[in-house]
Order: sequence, then C-alpha cells, then structure tokens
Amino acid sequence: MVWGRRIGALVTVAAVLSAFAGSALGQVSFAGKTVVILVGNPPGGGYDRLGRVVARHLGRHLAGNPTVVVQNMPGAAGVVAANHLYHVARPDGLTLGLFNQNMVFGQLLEVEGLRADMRRWQWVGSVTRETDVFTIRADLPYRHVLDLRRAEPPLAIGATAPGSGSYDFPLVLKAFLKLNVRIVSGYPGRSDIMLAIERRELDGVAGSWSSMKPFAQRGLVRVLVKTPSDNPELRDVPSDVDLAAEPTHKAVLQLHAVPNRIGRPFVLPPGAPADVVRAYREAFRKLADDPAFRAEAERLGFEVVYTSGEQCLRIVEEVLASPPGVVRIFKSFFRFGE
Repeated sequence: MVWGRRIGALVTVAAVLSAFAGSALGQVSFAGKTVVILVGNPPGGGYDRLGRVVARHLGRHLAGNPTVVVQNMPGAAGVVAANHLYHVARPDGLTLGLFNQNMVFGQLLEVEGLRADMRRWQWVGSVTRETDVFTIRADLPYRHVLDLRRAEPPLAIGATAPGSGSYDFPLVLKAFLKLNVRIVSGYPGRSDIMLAIERRELDGVAGSWSSMKPFAQRGLVRVLVKTPSDNPELRDVPSDVDLAAEPTHKAVLQLHAVPNRIGRPFVLPPGAPADVVRAYREAFRKLADDPAFRAEAERLGFEVVYTSGEQCLRIVEEVLASPPGVVRIFKSFFRFGE
C-alpha cells in the first residue's frame, strides 16, 4: 500500500515535470500580446489583402490567441519595410514581415539601399502560391500576346515602381517577346492602376493572378500570358518561357519566375528565438488547412498552397546561386527599386 502511494506520487511528479519540460522546450504563449504583420505595400493591393486575411485567422493558431494587426510600410518596392524588419524591429516574435517576393532579386543584383540578407531572416513560410500574368483591357482588339508586336500606338502599361511585379514582368516581356509597349510607372498601388484602366488612361497591367483575377472575372482585363504554372484556371494561357525563342531568354524568364514558388512568404527578423520560429511555422501549417481561412482566402482570389519556411529558404538560396551569365543578362534590364 505504501509502495503504491509512493509510485503514484512519483508518477504524478514525473508527469508534472514532463509537462513543464515540454512547455519550456516548445510552448510559446502569446497571451495578451499583439502581433504586427508589417506589409511593405500600400493598402488595397494583393499583399495588403493577404496580410489582413491572415491577421483575421492566425491568432487562434498561436498559443494564447493574440491580437494580430496589419501595419503598412510602403516605399521603394518594399525595401523600406525590409530594412525596418532587418535592423529596427525587435526579434521578439511580435513582428512578421510580408513584402515583395521579388526582394531576393534586389539582393541578387546588389541594389543600393537594400540592407538585408535574405538568408539571415527566419523564414516562417507561405500559404499561397502565385502566378504572374500580363493583362490588357478587354475592349482592346489583341487576342494573343504576340499580337502586341504590331500594337500602334504602343500600349501604356501601368506600374508602381521598378522591382515590383507590375513593372518587371512587362519589362522582360517587352525585351524578349518584342512587344510594343511602354511602361508608365509611379502609381502608388494596384488600386490606382486599375482605376486608370477603368478610365482608359492605361491599356494594361501585370501582376499576380490572385490580384488580377477579380478584374478578369468581371471583364475589365484579358489575360494574355503567364509565368510557368499548373494553375488549372490558367490552363489555356501561354507561358512566357514557352514563347521565348532564345535559350538564354528562357533561362532568364525561368529565373524571374522562381519567387512565385514561394508565393507571398512571411518572415521574422534575424535572431528570433528558435521556439518562436517553430511556433509560427506550426501555426502557418495549420492555417493553410484551416477551412475558414481557406474559404476566405480563395474567395479573395488566392491559391492556398503551403510552403514551409525551410523550403522558402532553399528557393532563396537557389536564386542567389544563379549562374553569373544569366545574372548579367537579367541585370541588363531589371532595375529593382530605382
């Protein structure tokens, strides 16, 4: 009887110690805290919409169910937000970064002003996959992207700034497919460009399919070409790589499309504690399977596909290890954040 009580007490103590050890080693509580999603784009665009839908659902997948809010910090195609996350934001797990997926090109091309090494960020992961598309106003007569070689006058394509998808995709298409287009940059965000298209001040725009899908569905724009993708909604749209004639052009276009494989990734500052990184990675894995999140994200046009933080980092390293010859050609027309 005495031995039974002693064994029972030992089992109880062991259970308590085990629970405490598990908590100390892997459990991070966000109770009573506020998590900020730092979006490097202005309100109204695809990054902002994704940040806000994630903010509405992420809290319940983090221990303690914290409040999650979005803070927009636009500027220089996301460079302002990237530098802030890297050098200013505290690595305490309360600030997540979400900005231009092409930021890795800024590092590849050693853009002045970018003071962040993508390899040192703590990559949380992505819950979307992207495909870039090039669209023109649906009332224009051109049905195939190569028809734009004979467009007169040149089509005016709206863009925010070099380094954004709205700028660099038309730029590579113009260079390699010989399209007669001119890029009109300087618009604050996607909503401003779409308004200009509505007014017929612009003829087209490029961007992610998730951003352009609502406008294509209501007949404002027509999709003419895409980056390589197996998205069934775009099965009848030709890819830029297939249309390019030169092998080096194909290689550059394939490099340009690499960031789409990580969609719109979330990152933590360098130095974020390992247990915090694990907590976020697990939360995003669960978020991708959350029926409520999936329904809302898909309703907004996002293709929900989970990519782990480890996979995101491998893709970034792949870009930064690109062959010098391909990088030289890429750099000859690609100007990030200028």
